[in-house]
Amino acid sequence: MIDRMNLLFTGASGFLGYNVLPLLKKKYSVETIGLTSQDDYIVNLAAEIPKLAGKYDVILHVAGKAHSLPKTEAEKRLFFDVNLQGTKNLCTALEQSGIPKSFIFISTVAVYGCDSGENITEEYPLNGTTPYALSKIKAEKYLEEWCAMHNVKLSILRPSLIAGPNPPGNLGAMIHGIKSGKYLSIAGGKAQKSVLMVQDIANLVPLLIEKGGIYNVCDSYQPSFRELEMVICKQLNKKRPISIPYWLAKSMAVIGDCLGEKAPINSLKLRKITSSLTFSNEKAVRELKWKPMNVLETFLIE
Repeated sequence: MIDRMNLLFTGASGFLGYNVLPLLKKKYSVETIGLTSQDDYIVNLAAEIPKLAGKYDVILHVAGKAHSLPKTEAEKRLFFDVNLQGTKNLCTALEQSGIPKSFIFISTVAVYGCDSGENITEEYPLNGTTPYALSKIKAEKYLEEWCAMHNVKLSILRPSLIAGPNPPGNLGAMIHGIKSGKYLSIAGGKAQKSVLMVQDIANLVPLLIEKGGIYNVCDSYQPSFRELEMVICKQLNKKRPISIPYWLAKSMAVIGDCLGEKAPINSLKLRKITSSLTFSNEKAVRELKWKPMNVLETFLIE
């Protein structure tokens, strides 16, 4: 029996961590950093440098802030505290406890700053301007320098929309809307979105440890809104949502623009819903020999 690698996992209590942790525990000796009583190190990385007990072979750094639009300067700052300062504090802790062989960072396709586009590759410029995107871009840059300096193999994963049981964000909103009967499909739901099955993060870890690199990660098949709606409706035993024509949605969005935050639809949301936004996973598939899970076949909503 070969000794299991020691893996340090940050953000294990979030949606991604909750789904990935049990899978990683089968292969690695895992310890976690987080804010819950289940974590091995109960530490707020944004504000403090943890005292780590030993040296780790692999770091999987998932802890981050996403899924919210900041309304105040303090909320904007929080993205940088968590995503950038949290990363710096983790690295400082590793300098004290021992430098790992491999560091895997979960970034995001938001770094590209695209609302629409097709088959966007890793070569695309990092044009993201939201606090979320900027804090992740800065964390990526910091880790590139830190890992080069300490001779650590760095992997940066840029996942698209992530699917799994009880997902947060837009997919969660879609499920909630369909459940409550308040969801409207717009113009036939033809727009395509890249989606990644959450379990695939665990499948990627062993492929990345020795290799490193920057990769977009999503399913090879890019489902349309309509296909995602159908998968969700089938599991909820609901009828297909009503589809409204684009002109009607557009009029509702203009009214929404005047109503502010609370409006269920506005022009920005409409543009996102009706534009395709897909990313190329070709590099990860080619270089890592990764076989992504099929989202439409394996997505269970709870």
